[in-house]
Amino acid sequence: MTAFSPDSLVLNRKLPLWYQVSQSLRASILGRAPDASLRLPTEEQLAGHYGVSVLTMRQALKELEEEGLISRHRRRGTFIEPGARRSAPRRLLGSIDAIVAQQSGERTTVLGHGPAPVPGELAEHFPDVAEVVAYRRLRRDGETGEPTNWAENAVRPEIADRLDPADLERWPMTKVLRDVLGVRISRITDTVEARLADPETASLLEVPLLSPILHYTGVTYDEDGRVVDVARIRYRGDRFSFTVTVEAQ
Repeated sequence: MTAFSPDSLVLNRKLPLWYQVSQSLRASILGRAPDASLRLPTEEQLAGHYGVSVLTMRQALKELEEEGLISRHRRRGTFIEPGARRSAPRRLLGSIDAIVAQQSGERTTVLGHGPAPVPGELAEHFPDVAEVVAYRRLRRDGETGEPTNWAENAVRPEIADRLDPADLERWPMTKVLRDVLGVRISRITDTVEARLADPETASLLEVPLLSPILHYTGVTYDEDGRVVDVARIRYRGDRFSFTVTVEAQ
């Protein structure tokens, strides 16, 4: 069994530190190796890893405990709950790590990838290229194997040239772009709307035709303001909900 090792995190001073830490740790927990230890490092060790105070770390752990991802035992330590599920709504406060956490912890199958003409509805995002590289993925619940969502990503060709599709079976696209390829992401714009399942979505998600789904579109920009990826994800309407919290500064 390997020791549990959380991902690194670059803190954004515009967002609550405890929130950023909780989302980063959440993604690490859900995306951990199958043979990783369920025991977390101590509060002090985690605080040192993230560069925050113990009080901030304690607040981040409380958030994960309330979600049911971890349990804390006096004198024994903090442990990942092996049966934790991903059904609780998430609070999205504008953190890229929140996007990574939202997408982590499921079994992903790459259905296919290759060059494709820029779809007409995405032309405004890729005005300087005629083709993108399209990736199609199906995600399943890590425990039950039930399909939960399927995704189409349109990626700029020069970025896709460096992308190993095998990485997309291990990590979310956002994490691959940022942490594997080194893309400096400046922002991601999200749109979520209600739609009805078309024949392909109904088949992949194993739901009735025209049943409600959540359609998510995420547009990822690099530091030069270029769109590097557009994700279109169809979520089963009976499995997901999204909560956005606006906090006063």
